[in-house]
Amino acid sequence: MKFNKTYFLLFVLLFLTEIAIAVYLNGGFIRHTLGDFLAVLLLYCFFKSFWDANPWVVAFMVLIIAFTIEFLQLTKLLSTLHLEENKMARIVFGQSFDPNDLLAYTLGVVTILILELKLLKQS
Repeated sequence: MKFNKTYFLLFVLLFLTEIAIAVYLNGGFIRHTLGDFLAVLLLYCFFKSFWDANPWVVAFMVLIIAFTIEFLQLTKLLSTLHLEENKMARIVFGQSFDPNDLLAYTLGVVTILILELKLLKQS
C-alpha cells in the first residue's frame, strides 16, 4: 500500500465539488446525474489514493459499490436502521431507486477507464 498524493488531491477536489452540489443545488441534471457520475470518480480516486491496484479491478469494485447502494434504495434500509431522518445517511445512500443513476455510474466508470488507459499509454 502506497499513498498517492495525486489521486488524493483529486479525491478532495471531487469531495468538495460533491458537497457544493449537495448544499447549493436541490435538483436538476447537475444534482441528480452529474453528482452520481462524479460519485464514482470520487470513490475511485479515494481507493487509488491508498491502493495501487489495477485500474480495471478498482473501477469494477467502485461500480459494484455504486450499484449495491442504488439497489439498496429498493429496500427500507434507512428505515430499518432508523436513519430515515438522518440527512447525511439520505445523501450517501439516497432515497429512491433510479435506473438513470446506474447509467451515470456506468458512464463514470467508463470515463475512468478511458482516462487511465490514456495515462498508461503516455507513461
